[in-house]
Amino acid sequence: MIFLRPTESSRFLPAILVLLLASSFAQTQQRHKVIINEDCSGPGGSNLQTLLVMIQSPQVEVLGITVVSGDQWRDEEVAHTLRLLEIIGRTDIPVVPGAVFPLVHRREEAQLWRERYGKVAYAGAWDDRWWHGPFVVPPLPEGQPKIKPAEEDAAHFLIRMVRQYPHQVTIYEGGPMTNLALAISLDPQFPELAKELVFMGGSLSPQTDNPEFVNNPRHEFNFWFDPEAAQIVLRAPWKKIVCTPTDISIKTHVTPAMMKQIEASGTALAHYVARFAMFTPGPDIMWDELAAAAWIDPTLITKRETRYMGIDLDRGAGYGNTLTWTEKDKPNFTAQPVEIELDLDTEKFYRMFVSLMSVSTPAVH
Repeated sequence: MIFLRPTESSRFLPAILVLLLASSFAQTQQRHKVIINEDCSGPGGSNLQTLLVMIQSPQVEVLGITVVSGDQWRDEEVAHTLRLLEIIGRTDIPVVPGAVFPLVHRREEAQLWRERYGKVAYAGAWDDRWWHGPFVVPPLPEGQPKIKPAEEDAAHFLIRMVRQYPHQVTIYEGGPMTNLALAISLDPQFPELAKELVFMGGSLSPQTDNPEFVNNPRHEFNFWFDPEAAQIVLRAPWKKIVCTPTDISIKTHVTPAMMKQIEASGTALAHYVARFAMFTPGPDIMWDELAAAAWIDPTLITKRETRYMGIDLDRGAGYGNTLTWTEKDKPNFTAQPVEIELDLDTEKFYRMFVSLMSVSTPAVH
């Protein structure tokens, strides 16, 4: 260690300050930039908890949240997202409305499909159990937001961000892929300018008695809601694609013990998560949280394999189903290799999730 006399330290002080500032700047630069494209149903539940996983991580810089219809309609999802950001004090993060409807698929067609080929266990915004019109925003249990969404649309926001930060932005996809397909159609360079695509979606052969997959294991909601969009996205020239399919998601569950531990931290975020964790309909599977957590810490995943992936676009019984091929049997059309996550260190994932939900929300950088 070098000790400086007062006269010497005064000479070196400006240089030391510059080094400290440079170090701080470098640490900020090392945070992983991400745009979260999500069907932000709420309050609580997997989609909004996924936003929190990334917002709460000190390793992540969330550039924006682009919202797409899926589990609920877009406008209702936007309202839930804005209210969550108010509650945790992160209203600096832009919430950008995206597509209301899939590219081709419509509820009326899905209803006819079900009459011909059988019921599906879950239909998201189209589900008869909680159906309402696409532009209706019902009263929110967590309270109505006071802030407004961005005026820009999701596709243009996505393009603008990857051009502002070329090869630095991860696109995280936790819902139907409509917004991404629109961005690719507007700017074919969008995938090449992104750092990577990380998504929750697709289904291979999940080992489960979940009624959503028993009759048709290859049927997965994010792909089925907008199959044409998923096909456009999966064929695009991303530098890297990582998929968290249902096969691994179904190995995770929110538990009352986890919620009790989170709520004990006493933050506004913790109270929100604990209150609304089981509010949304459906099983307590941590679909999207796992995809986000594994992107932040890849050591959570203990088994992976690479396949080529596509979508069944024939308007028959398999419409919207996941298609996969190995290198030796892939079809003769453009397809991209996809890293598929198949198993995890469950306890390590749970510890990470509880830890992120239990700490104070990072201040605006």
